[in-house]
Amino acid sequence: MKNLFSIMSKPLDNILVIDFSQFLSGPSATLRLADFGAEIIKIEKPLTGDISRQLYVSNVEIEGQSSLFHAINRNKKSFTADIKNEKDIQQVKKIIAAADILVHNYRPGVMERLGLDYQSVKHINNKIIYAQISGYGNDGVWKEEPGQDLLVQAVSGLAWLTDADTTGPVPMGVSVTDILAGTYLTQGILAALYKRSITAEGSSIHVNMLECSLDFQFEVFTTFLNDGNQLPQRSAINPAHAYVAAPYGIYATSDGYVALAMGKIPFIG
Repeated sequence: MKNLFSIMSKPLDNILVIDFSQFLSGPSATLRLADFGAEIIKIEKPLTGDISRQLYVSNVEIEGQSSLFHAINRNKKSFTADIKNEKDIQQVKKIIAAADILVHNYRPGVMERLGLDYQSVKHINNKIIYAQISGYGNDGVWKEEPGQDLLVQAVSGLAWLTDADTTGPVPMGVSVTDILAGTYLTQGILAALYKRSITAEGSSIHVNMLECSLDFQFEVFTTFLNDGNQLPQRSAINPAHAYVAAPYGIYATSDGYVALAMGKIPFIG
């Protein structure tokens, strides 16, 4: 019997995405769209391309470039354009006119200066879904601050939930706020595609890394706000959850580690 997935179309076949994003947050969103079958055209600078081509988390290379770039940008096409050059920007606008989705993760104000903000793009293609990620949103005193993963883990309180009470804040070992923002953006894009299928109207979607990180902690904040604003008391030994006591945790044994989850103490032994 043939694999059904090899003969069935993917849900986003025939969807075209123009992707201005770099690093991890935006590219992680378009990666998910690519996995669903969308065609991704990634806009890259002449000569250097996406900054992630030279961003190394190890010495592993694929085709002479960072493995990180290839991991986050698989199944995408690249289009070289200097978006500050009028001739190149006109070529980019031709892609925009044919696209279903536009994604970027520039700081607030950058796309406005380039003439590629939502209202301007809407004049080119009024059915487009315009999706953006920022660090801290378009308003407020932090809007110009860099949306860097470790900084967002710190200011959102996420790093406070990890490790024992005897230590200070400990960040997660992966770029969790980048990937969270990309996941939330993908969710918004899919909802907007559904809306467009009914109304034939485009949408503007904006998520920011800080709010995504706060929402990720909804269980913690709900408890905090309804418990006299008391911070969770992390366990001093082998903690795995700020609000769940031992034996919930990971413990060293003579031949490795064992993870215990939701077990009753009388039955452990």
